[in-house]
Amino acid sequence: MASIKQFQVTFDCAEPERVARFWCEALGYVVPPPPAGFASWDEFDRSLPAERRGSAFACVDPSGVGPRLFFQRVPEGKVVKNRVHLDVRAGAGLVGEERLAVLEAECARLVALGAVRVRLLPADGVEESCIVMQDVEGNEFCLD
Repeated sequence: MASIKQFQVTFDCAEPERVARFWCEALGYVVPPPPAGFASWDEFDRSLPAERRGSAFACVDPSGVGPRLFFQRVPEGKVVKNRVHLDVRAGAGLVGEERLAVLEAECARLVALGAVRVRLLPADGVEESCIVMQDVEGNEFCLD
């Protein structure tokens, strides 16, 4: 039986490069090198048929540990809550006020990049605090 060792997370979106660049900044990811034979992603994009230009973009964890993120243009807009979302683990291992301070600082950084703060889910005695947010195209994620 084969065992999957790698996966990527795919986002449907209207502007793949814009959303990818947000996530690069948010997570410390980088844009991978362009395909062989191309000096830049712009050069590669110009080689595509007009209808496919700007239709996809990706970013990767420079350490090679995290999954590749792939962004693909789709014609329909986002209309409902995501069924799957990313948890951005800024406060892992922290509790109480220390955790909340780290989450608030990271939230401010992400808002400056174009994210939207939706709401704080305060600690309830079982779960620690987290902040529900949206990326630059409204995809939900949790700052955890």
